Amino acid sequence: MKNSFFTLFCAFLLPFVAFSQQEPKSSLNDTLKLDAVEIKSKQDETNGSTRLKGVEGVRIFEAKKSEVIVLKDQSLNAATNNARQVFAKITGLNIWESDGAGLQLGIGGRGLSPNRTSNFNTRQNGYDISADALGYPESYYTPPTESLDKIEVVRGAASLQYGTQFGGMVNFVMRQPNPNQSIPLSILSRQTVGSWGFLGSYNQLSGKSGKWRYMGFYQRKQGNSWRPNGRFTVNTGYLDVHYQANKNTEIGLELTKMGYLAQQSGGLTDALFQQDARQSIRARNWFSVDWNLACLAIDTRLGERTRLSSKTFGLVAQRQSLGVLSPINVFDFGKTRDLISGDFRNFGNETRLLHQYNLPFLRKILRGSNQTLAIGFRAYKGTTTAQQGDAAEGSGSTANFNFQDPKNVEKSDFTFPNYNFAVFAENIFRINTHWSVTPGIRMENIQTFGDGYYRLRVTDAAGNIVADRKINETLDDRKRTFLLGGLGVSFKQSTFEIYGNISQNYRAINFSDLRIDNPNARVDSTLTDERGFTADLGIRTPTGKAFFGEITAFYIAYKNRIGLLLKTDDRLFNDYRLRTNIADAQNVGIEAFGEYNFWQLLRPADTTTRLTVFTNISFLDARYINTTDNTVRNKKVELVPPFTLRTGIGFKHKALKINAIWAYTAEHFTDATNAIRTASAVNGLIPAYQVADISVAWSWRFLSLEASCNNVFNAQYFTRRADAYPGPGIIPSDGRGFYVTVGANF
Repeated sequence: MKNSFFTLFCAFLLPFVAFSQQEPKSSLNDTLKLDAVEIKSKQDETNGSTRLKGVEGVRIFEAKKSEVIVLKDQSLNAATNNARQVFAKITGLNIWESDGAGLQLGIGGRGLSPNRTSNFNTRQNGYDISADALGYPESYYTPPTESLDKIEVVRGAASLQYGTQFGGMVNFVMRQPNPNQSIPLSILSRQTVGSWGFLGSYNQLSGKSGKWRYMGFYQRKQGNSWRPNGRFTVNTGYLDVHYQANKNTEIGLELTKMGYLAQQSGGLTDALFQQDARQSIRARNWFSVDWNLACLAIDTRLGERTRLSSKTFGLVAQRQSLGVLSPINVFDFGKTRDLISGDFRNFGNETRLLHQYNLPFLRKILRGSNQTLAIGFRAYKGTTTAQQGDAAEGSGSTANFNFQDPKNVEKSDFTFPNYNFAVFAENIFRINTHWSVTPGIRMENIQTFGDGYYRLRVTDAAGNIVADRKINETLDDRKRTFLLGGLGVSFKQSTFEIYGNISQNYRAINFSDLRIDNPNARVDSTLTDERGFTADLGIRTPTGKAFFGEITAFYIAYKNRIGLLLKTDDRLFNDYRLRTNIADAQNVGIEAFGEYNFWQLLRPADTTTRLTVFTNISFLDARYINTTDNTVRNKKVELVPPFTLRTGIGFKHKALKINAIWAYTAEHFTDATNAIRTASAVNGLIPAYQVADISVAWSWRFLSLEASCNNVFNAQYFTRRADAYPGPGIIPSDGRGFYVTVGANF
């Protein structure tokens, strides 16, 4: 299989490489230079958000919904990775808040679950950072906001270039060594103090020497939680080294290491939350993550019109959760704690080629400028090891991540290897100066396996074990090859662009969830993959103007959507969530973003001052269809707020920046039956909530001072109900908090 895909790619690649050598020496170098100038100019004029061009490097985004967060142009609480502020200008997001330090990012777009951002293809500088892109696509590592240049978000049409996820792609772009920097070393240091004992230190070095460019940072964060029984320590390090081998080729090496230990305050029932949202009744829950990433990137020009980029990446990581999984309405009697350990070993390569061409026979048909082709392949191997058993010193409360019997863990021990090979291609056909058509295809081969054992235990009403049997199991080998297609159309004028696209999507089942023993949740062993498509129709204005806006209507169709169904145990009569293929579903919505610089209207000649107002609004209806099950037919899909609104005002005058943001999220459900309340609090309604933040930044020469207030009005609310860690039950969001950062850049 590997050889066949490699042969197919080479056969597809070579004619274009050869043809590129015959093209006139006209436009690619000039185009690249002009693009670089244009990007810099637009970034200098942004108010913190922009969008991707039709072609960026070796990537195509023509006729796709894309959004870019430009971090340097915003004033926000970067030290705590406050996702509510960072993603305020990204439309249609449901944002989970599991901790006040930004340890884990939880965002879901257009009605998809925010759980560890697993419905997005999550990347750093263009390569995978999730635990296992196929078998366990959850992101336990989030790059520190202080280290980022920008964040790119591309919706479901990104499936053709970046994989089959329905949500699309999120790419965290780190600060790069400055190619124009002439000094061998520059230093950036930021020190933050905040509420509940928060201490943050970010220290960065960068420079250039000859053909070498380099950048590295170390960040440490520690503090206590807003609630008792909560604390954390995080250490993150990163190194990026670039070598300019010649005028056409650059080689880069990136290394990332992140580790954290967090005590988790646990969940609450609805009654406990109403009584006192700050209380904690679990003191023995802990979470640990060790994340190690590496990437070797090669970027080269194969001719005046051809560019090639190859990224070889790897991950060695581990996550461990330790604590009490019994429902939150059941008292913790101090018995043995559960330990769930996941070990991830991944390796892959993605190679992309972008070629600009204008074949003679096409000149008679297409009167636009050069046509653009992007092709590539992906080879990936992932291995996940999942273990669950009784923890050593199980009745204690300290963080001891060891099994009582490491060689024979008590509940389950599985290995899940998987392989993924893909080839893809997209082409921009520019019909004339206004119209373009962008078709694309992607061929996927996915192979997933599973082997291990689990223990089948039967208990009586008092919780005593009356039967215990070890069952060896080899999960069915699943090998599938399929073709995805898509088409985008764009019409551009000087003042607006109308675009539309439709792309097929596919999402493989999560094998590593199949054998987790959790009294609050169960997984259907007959789960099947999800299939469907996404479609967009939108209109948007150009960037770099006084007004910047976009309105998009979208439709997401699922076949056999995997969701959460409320069930009752027929023996102990406890409520639990069943993860299963519920039914077909459809998500239909409209999302809009607009931002206006009023100062340009009042004082058009004054470029040192800005007064901007933005509004980000989303309407969404997501329902289960095509089912005879009356408990879910026409019910609302879980975790889908029907209405979200985020609005804010920003003021900038020379070195002073002030931002204020207000966000509202409508009530929504956590399971497919649309249950209002349950005794365990795992299922139920998430009431509507609203929260406001304000931040101020000021700089003078090489010094900077920042201050922020999160949750200005001290709202009492929650964004999620957890069936496992960090719960189970309601996870209250943090109350009002204050943070101050002092920085130096020299």
